[in-house]
Amino acid sequence: MASKDQAIGGAIFIVSIALAALYAITLFYPKWLSILGVNAHSGTVQFWTVAIPVLIAFIAVMAIGAWMGWAMATTPPPKPIEEIEAETKSEAEEKQTHTQKDKSI
Repeated sequence: MASKDQAIGGAIFIVSIALAALYAITLFYPKWLSILGVNAHSGTVQFWTVAIPVLIAFIAVMAIGAWMGWAMATTPPPKPIEEIEAETKSEAEEKQTHTQKDKSI
């Protein structure tokens, strides 16, 4: 029995293959759209077949770039290494002091 994730993965696989085939057929043989009642020139259909995915990809890349820029602009800079080393040393000294006090009691 397949898990839910495997079933979803299989569905995504089948839909992706079907859309890729539909895309290729529309790009190289746009006249098949007449079956659906679409009456367009093949040049226009081919243009939009390429233009729409390119537009979507461009917008996705720009959105990722904007998100990265926002994250970098709003994230405070990290502490300098010297501060981290000083904190680590003071914590180690504190533990050592507490350990010595516990032993003397």
